[in-house]
Amino acid sequence: MASCWARNVHRPCPDEEGGLSQGRPGRHPTTSRRGPRTPLPTPADQASHELPAVSRALFDARDEGEILRLAMDHVSAAGPYRAEAGYLREGGQMVAGPQVGPGHTSAVDRTVRELAGRDVPVTVPGRSWGRALALHGPGGLHGYLVVTSRSRPTHAQHFLLATLVRLTAAALSVAVAHRRQREDALELHRLRRERATLQRRLISLVVDLGYQRAVHEALAEVAAAGGGEEAITRALHELTGFPVLVEDRFGRLRSWTGPGRPDPYPEPDSARHEEMLQGVARSGGPVRIKDRLISVVRPRGEVLGVLALVAPRDDADEYTVFALEHAATSMALELSHLRHLAEVELRLRRELVDDLLAGTDEASAYARSEAFGHDLHRIQYVVAVQWTGRAADEAFARTVDRAASAVGMPSLVTRRSDHVVLVAEGRPHDHALYETLARETGTPDGTIGVSASCDTPDGIPGRYQEALRALEVRRRSRRRYGTTFFDDLGLYRILGPGNEYQELQAFVREWLGQLIDYDGRHRTALVETLSRYFDCGGNYAETAESLAIHRSTLRYRLQRIREISGHDLTNVEDRLNLQVATRVWKIMLGGPG
Repeated sequence: MASCWARNVHRPCPDEEGGLSQGRPGRHPTTSRRGPRTPLPTPADQASHELPAVSRALFDARDEGEILRLAMDHVSAAGPYRAEAGYLREGGQMVAGPQVGPGHTSAVDRTVRELAGRDVPVTVPGRSWGRALALHGPGGLHGYLVVTSRSRPTHAQHFLLATLVRLTAAALSVAVAHRRQREDALELHRLRRERATLQRRLISLVVDLGYQRAVHEALAEVAAAGGGEEAITRALHELTGFPVLVEDRFGRLRSWTGPGRPDPYPEPDSARHEEMLQGVARSGGPVRIKDRLISVVRPRGEVLGVLALVAPRDDADEYTVFALEHAATSMALELSHLRHLAEVELRLRRELVDDLLAGTDEASAYARSEAFGHDLHRIQYVVAVQWTGRAADEAFARTVDRAASAVGMPSLVTRRSDHVVLVAEGRPHDHALYETLARETGTPDGTIGVSASCDTPDGIPGRYQEALRALEVRRRSRRRYGTTFFDDLGLYRILGPGNEYQELQAFVREWLGQLIDYDGRHRTALVETLSRYFDCGGNYAETAESLAIHRSTLRYRLQRIREISGHDLTNVEDRLNLQVATRVWKIMLGGPG
C-alpha cells in the first residue's frame, strides 16, 4: 500500500477515528478461518516509517515557502489533521502563505498576529480541535503552522505532529541560514566589487592628479619665466604631443607649434569664422571641429582669439582636453596683458598724433615718436579716412591701424569725430590702403584723402588740412569712393581753407547767382545740372544718364540756363568761369545746401 507521506496527499488517509480503512468500516479482523493473522500496521506506524523521507524532503528544500508548503501538505498523514494556514516571519511580521484556507483567513490572522512565539488553541468553525503551532529554530521564531482536526487526536498522533513541527522548524532554520549565507556572500561580493571600483577610481584619481599637477607646473613655469604666447603653445605641445596653433579674432594665424603647418595658411571666411566663434563660445568649453579641438580665448567676455589642437578624434582624451582648457586660461591672461599694453601704447600714440596735428615742440615730438619706433625724421604724409556707415570709434581706428600695417605703411593713428587720421612714414600706395579697408569692412563705401609730403613735424598741421581738402573733394566728386592725393587736386589746391570765403562767395554769385535764386524759387536743379554737365566733359548722353533724365530734358535745361544766366556755354571764357564757379559752389560752399 502506497504511503500517505510519500504521495503528497490532499485527502486524509486515516478515517475520522485515526485508523486506516481496511475493508468495511469498523471491522479490524485479526483472525481468519485459517488461524491467527499478523496485525495490520496502523497509520501511526506508517507515518513513523515515512518520517525520514519527509525529513529529507524538508531539508532538501532551500526556500522557506516551499518548506512550509511541504509541511502543510503532509500534516494529514500524521493524524486526522488539516493545515488551515501557514505563516512565515518576514521583516518582524507574520506573513500568510498562499496555502491559507478560504473563509478562515481573518480569524486565524488576528489570532496568529497577536502571538509571541507560543502554541495556543485556535477556533475554526466546523473543527473540534485547533492549534497554532510555533515554528521555533536556533535562529528564533520562523513562523506558525495552524492545524485543526474534526476529532481529538491520540497521543501518538500528537507526537507525530509535534515531530513534523520540529522537523519543519529545523528545516526553516537551515533554509534561513542558507539564505543569509547567500545574502552575506552576495553582499561580500558586492563589497569586493565596490572596493575594486574604488581602487580603480583611486588609481585613476592619482593619475589624474599627477597629470593635472604636471599641467599646472608646466604652465606655472612658463608664467614665472615671463614666457609669452610662443612659450604657452610650446608647453601645450609638449604636454599633449599634438600640433598647437593660435589664431587672432579674425581667423588669421598668430603662431603654430609642432609639425604640419599649412603653407600658405588658408584665408578665413569672415562670416563662417564668426559663426564658429559664437558656437564655441556658447559651449563653454573646447569644441571639436573636424580634426581640431578648439577653445576660445575670451578674458572678461571679449574674444581675443582661438587656441586649438590638431588632434584626430580617437587620439584626444580627457587629459588632452584638460591641458587645452588650462592653456587657454593662460593664453587669455597673456593676450589680455598684451591687449592692455597695446591700449596704453595706442593711447600714448594718439596723444602724440593729436599734438602733431595741433602743433608741438619738435624735440619732444622726435623723442616720443622714437619711443614708439616711428621715425619722424623721414618724409611724413597725413592721411584722413572716412567710411560710410562706420563711426570713427575705437574699433574702426584699430581696423585702420591694422590695415595700414598690413600694406607696409608705418603710422601713428588717432581719430576725430567722423574720420580717422594717420601720420604715415613715406608716400602711401595709391590704392592699397583703400582696397584693404574695403575687404576688412566688407564695403567699398569709403573715402581717403592724402596730404602732400612733409619733412618736419611743424608742417604736419598744414598737411592735415590738405588731407581733409583731398577727402572733401573726393566725397563731392562723381566717384566719391576711393583715394585722392592733394597733389592731384589741380585747381582745387588754390581753393583751400586759407583763402577768403567771402571772395569765393562773391565769385559764385557773379556767375551762378541768377541760377541759384531760380532754383530756390522754383525747386529746380539747374546749377546741379550745369555742374554735372561740366563733370561729364559736355557729353550729353553721359550727363543725362548720370542725372537719370532724358536727353531732350537735358537740352531744355541747358537752354534755360543760357536764358536765365545770360552766359554763352560755347564761349571759352564763360565756360571756364562757369565750370570753376560750379566747382567752388559744390566743394567749398556745400553745393545745393
